[in-house]
Amino acid sequence: MKRRKINQSEPGKENLRFMALGGLGEIGKNMYVIEYLPADEMIVIDSGLKFPDSELPGIDYTVPDISYLEANKSKIQALIITHGHEDHIGGLPYVLPKLDVPVYGTKLTIGLIQNKFLDDVPYYKPKLNEIKSGDTIEIGTSFEIRFMAVAHSIPEGVALSINTPLGRIVHTGDFKLDSTPIDGRVTDFGAFAEEGDKGVLLLCSDSTNAERAGFTPSERVISSTLDTLFRLYRTRRIIISSFASNIHRIQQVADAAAKFNRKISFLGRSMIRNVELAREIECIKIDSKLIVPIEDIWKYSDNQLVIITTGSQGEPFSGLVTMSRGENKLITLGEHDVVFLLASVIPGNEKLVNNTINRLFSQGCDVVYEKERNIHVSGHASSEELKIMLNITKPQYFVPIHGEYKHLVRHSQLAQEVGIPSKNIFLMNNGDILTFSRNSPPKLHGKVQSGAVIIDGNAAGTIRSEVLKERREIAEDGVLVVAAAIDDRGRLLAPVAIETQGVFISDDSKGVFKELYAAAEYAINELSGKRVNIDVIKKTIKAKIRDVLRKRNSSFAVILPVISIQSSGYYDDTSTFEKDFF
Repeated sequence: MKRRKINQSEPGKENLRFMALGGLGEIGKNMYVIEYLPADEMIVIDSGLKFPDSELPGIDYTVPDISYLEANKSKIQALIITHGHEDHIGGLPYVLPKLDVPVYGTKLTIGLIQNKFLDDVPYYKPKLNEIKSGDTIEIGTSFEIRFMAVAHSIPEGVALSINTPLGRIVHTGDFKLDSTPIDGRVTDFGAFAEEGDKGVLLLCSDSTNAERAGFTPSERVISSTLDTLFRLYRTRRIIISSFASNIHRIQQVADAAAKFNRKISFLGRSMIRNVELAREIECIKIDSKLIVPIEDIWKYSDNQLVIITTGSQGEPFSGLVTMSRGENKLITLGEHDVVFLLASVIPGNEKLVNNTINRLFSQGCDVVYEKERNIHVSGHASSEELKIMLNITKPQYFVPIHGEYKHLVRHSQLAQEVGIPSKNIFLMNNGDILTFSRNSPPKLHGKVQSGAVIIDGNAAGTIRSEVLKERREIAEDGVLVVAAAIDDRGRLLAPVAIETQGVFISDDSKGVFKELYAAAEYAINELSGKRVNIDVIKKTIKAKIRDVLRKRNSSFAVILPVISIQSSGYYDDTSTFEKDFF
């Protein structure tokens, strides 16, 4: 490919800026930005989601706050995706329609993105561009990007070498130095070494396993585990739960099924679509004769079947979870089943996973989930591999990325162990700006807006502390609703109605409710005959009801009064109810 000269600006007026809008101090929500001034050009790397923890009850997931990108939309030249995991592509349906910029990724990654948009945003047609590892492309006038192969737990992951007028930035993506990967596609040591020989201004490297000593085992370890488990449970029906995007793991299960003369069936829309895509582009090879539609599994005995499904993280509507609840119409679990959970638990999902395991045991299944049984191998480099990456790229400056803050700190310590001065290592938070200039050392100075946007069903919005506080209170103590109809003088027009959800009432429930009705009516009658003030009425009802609950039950339930006023017209205070509740 003929390469044009990278844009050069007048010395002393150039700035190269690196920042993260997600992925620092957390696992997930990865999004990184590289900006070159004064050309006013920027590229964005990845657009992921993050699964919520217990502090975000009921939230599906979060994605990066892209306010800064929206304000600078005209400067964005491209969005580069390193690989197809959800923490790198999951935010695209909420981000890309707002930015409408070209997207670059490998064949599998592009296919996964297409499937995601078909499901989530079918009206939007993304501008997708397929690249291969080894390609070098020019983006705008300021960026020349080389794509380098890396081994990970999904095929076709790439690292990026981004040549700019002020120097080269290497972004490793998610990687490990697996010398025997399932697809034979190893991390390209030679390419990284070449970039190191050219001179690397800044290395941004995956920190997920920085605390782990030594080397991450090869994915092929799972093949041995599966052989052992298939022999041990040779008379049982085998159900396997894994990430739908873990194509390597699916390949190994299919290989084991073929070896032990079992048919394989896929359950879950994302699992089925990902397998179809991976087979179509030959990322995995599964003989069609092995595959059985899920609706036909009744034709086969237990020892002839393997079922692969989603739900390894306890996702509420996944195949494994609906089976564990006895809600799947096609599969009824029992003592004839064994379930393998072939995935590690994402931080924050522990309770969901444990609840699923408990329900599976209660259905009579045997469940294999313990780490010591080698049921999962990480796709991320451990400490010795991270030091090798630092040594072969020989960066002048280093920023650890992709990890909780403790991972970033440990990775920075590893960098110092291989000789990078502490003053050349930058521990950053989301929103921090690292600025490089031609004739002065880099500075960590200033911030852009960052944070999280919550996705709750089809709704997206910024995290409001009062909403999350109310959700936690309702989840812990339940809710009590008091409904009353009054006239324009505040007099009751009908008996008060009280409903509870999730509120513990003592054995003397009749006596408690009698007191609750009396307290609510007393609060209203106390204010009748005066000018109606709904806020005062609600406040008084809450106080009286709270006194009864705490005296009789020691309860701190959320109390929601709903008041309707009837006069010469009709006034329904629904909007106030919605405000209180939400």
